Order: sequence, then structure tokens, then C-alpha cells
Amino acid sequence: MRQLSGVIVDRGSKYAVSGGPARTRDEVDAFLKKLKKDKKFAKATHNTWAVLLEDGVPLKGDDGEAGAGMVILRMLEREDLRAHVIVVTRWFGGKHLGGDRFRHVQDCVRAYLDDLGNPQA
Repeated sequence: MRQLSGVIVDRGSKYAVSGGPARTRDEVDAFLKKLKKDKKFAKATHNTWAVLLEDGVPLKGDDGEAGAGMVILRMLEREDLRAHVIVVTRWFGGKHLGGDRFRHVQDCVRAYLDDLGNPQA
């Protein structure tokens, strides 16, 4: 499991991004379960995620952050990254971010993809 913490902080909300291999829905569920074993992630406001399975079937979960899973999914499709789940975690800071929350999700996924492409990371 690869994790990047403190990727973005805006108006009290904090974002992190995690990811790892997941070829099936069961593996996605196992990944999410493992992530949430860490109390910090279990207590997060949102753990939004998406994956393109090996056969190209898209799966996503908004976890209460409507539309965020689709943002992640579209980025995975553009990269043609399959069998790899990405989870963007948000801890709500008390102020609504409006449309900025989607930009933050995109920035988290971009940071993750950049880190994934860095073999020294």
C-alpha cells in the first residue's frame, strides 16, 4: 500500500491519497478494510475511491463526497491504469469547499500518479 499524507490542506480540511493493486472487487474491499484498520482513516469524513479492473470494468465509491469517485475514475481511464485502486481521503475541517473539493481530489490523484511513476519513491 502506497500512501501520501498531508497532500492538501484547505480551510481546515486535510487530504491524503492511498493506492495499491486490486484486480477484483474483493481485492478492492480488502484494500479498503486494510486502510480503515488505521484509526485515522477509519475516522475520516470521506474515503472516496475508484478502480479500473483488469478487464476495464470501472468501479467507484463516493463515500458521501458526491461525484468524487467519478473524478478519480476519469483520471484512471485517461492514464489507462488498471487493476490499481486509488483512495482519496478527506478529513472535513468545518468549512464547505464547494467545487474546490473536486480540484483537490484531482490534485491528490495527480500527486499519487506522479509518485507511482517515480521508481525511487
